[in-house]
Amino acid sequence: METSIPPRAPIVDEDAQRTSTFDKRRRWIGAICGPICAFLVWLTPITALTPQAHMLLAIMTLVCLWWITEPVPIPVTSLLGPTLCVILGVTTMKDAFAAFANPTIFLFMGGFIIAKAMTVNGIDRRISYGIVSMRWVGDSPRRIFFAVGLACMLCSGWISNTATAAMMFPIALGLLEAIREMMAAKGRTINLKSYKYATGLMLMTAYACSIGGVLTPIGTPPNIIMLGFLDELCHINIGFFQWMIWGFVTMIIYFIIAYVVLSKMFPADVKRIDGAHEFVEERRKALGKWTKAQKNTMVGFGIAVVLWVTPGILSMIWGNGSEVLKTYNRLFPEAIAAMVGALVLFLLPGGKNEKGKPRPVITWRQAVDGVEWGTLLLFGGGLAMGGMMYSLGLSQWIGDNIIGWLGGEPSQVLLVAVFCVVSLLMSELTSHTAATNMVGPLAIGAAVAAGYNPVPIAVGVALSASLGFMLPVSTPPNAIVYASGYVPITKMIKTGVIIDFFGIAVVTIPIVLYLVSLVL
Repeated sequence: METSIPPRAPIVDEDAQRTSTFDKRRRWIGAICGPICAFLVWLTPITALTPQAHMLLAIMTLVCLWWITEPVPIPVTSLLGPTLCVILGVTTMKDAFAAFANPTIFLFMGGFIIAKAMTVNGIDRRISYGIVSMRWVGDSPRRIFFAVGLACMLCSGWISNTATAAMMFPIALGLLEAIREMMAAKGRTINLKSYKYATGLMLMTAYACSIGGVLTPIGTPPNIIMLGFLDELCHINIGFFQWMIWGFVTMIIYFIIAYVVLSKMFPADVKRIDGAHEFVEERRKALGKWTKAQKNTMVGFGIAVVLWVTPGILSMIWGNGSEVLKTYNRLFPEAIAAMVGALVLFLLPGGKNEKGKPRPVITWRQAVDGVEWGTLLLFGGGLAMGGMMYSLGLSQWIGDNIIGWLGGEPSQVLLVAVFCVVSLLMSELTSHTAATNMVGPLAIGAAVAAGYNPVPIAVGVALSASLGFMLPVSTPPNAIVYASGYVPITKMIKTGVIIDFFGIAVVTIPIVLYLVSLVL
């Protein structure tokens, strides 16, 4: 059945209007209170800190408040912190901005370029349509629900959560339109904005994109940020393959929780959606045969993946301390693997352009558009501020105070639990990337101050930051589906609270503690 999606009239949503008003007030309050609070922190005598560490604490106060309230774009705030540190004598220009050339940034950059090539050449659509059009999915609403979530989850493990949500959003809309037309053919008119299944499918689209991000280090910024902090502050390197062991188990259980909760809260009132399978199958066939650009995109992607997972294979064969593994890691660290996979895409042929001239798999202009420069700046700024906090003793001082507040000798379970919850709550209120930059150095500092291995708490913070399911501002996928008008904010908050609770209590804390003790 050929299903067309008619243009929709602009949606006047009272929830959206209230959210917009809240955001405006939040920005104004942050713009005024941020500098005031930073000045008060600077005036407060703290004898345990050096003058440089005290000034850094005041700057961090301003940066954190502006990350949360966003009076200026978050990447701008990330540049403001190191800039103020130089102007106010905390550190030198070279030391303040050295973190912006951290190898992990190039790992992220290579991942962005590969992901953009996959998007430009339609690999993401092939994967998503291929999953949703499988025979086992058919016309069953529950299986469609599962398949849409599965496609979102698997794609977002390798490409941007935002790009995945933007790609899957029209597919979900098309399936809902098929439901509406099927109902209309049977003499029943439904309002998709108040239709339970529509709300559930939209939420599944958003949540699965965030859940899939935990699979790989490049799947979502919090993962790579915490790995960067571990490397920068503690000189602990977690390999791509090693992260995927934790990420895969966590992703599967997160997805099961989300699927069960959403399918129970937003069930379909029909057993079959007539024409749904045909709708997806027609769009899959419309993609045609694999093009040269698509095949060569998979070559570049495959090269990067092979280089990323090879250390794990070498470790299993020869052991962690083998010379073979050390040599490989020296020649092909994760950042180089990403860059090799990305650079190959500029060399492999991708067919011809509109003028009939040969073109590579991805052009430089497309690559530039695909790199999320704001995220890279945010990441660099977070590493810079975190590194200064660590070198000047500020993170140790904050860690000691946190340990004191927790009773002096908190257990590792309590420490992990506290920072997992803090990371989750912060990611609900602001960008999960900014939240990880704020919480990460504190969590690692507290773990070191308590005498614990910082790896469990770092992994816990990263995984918890991906559980931002309650508000539209928590993640871009949430904002995308909320803008559809099919998701009342009260429903998003209610389901988000439930999934967040189970995600933290049943998955994050037990899995972090178990897997880290097992693998390390």
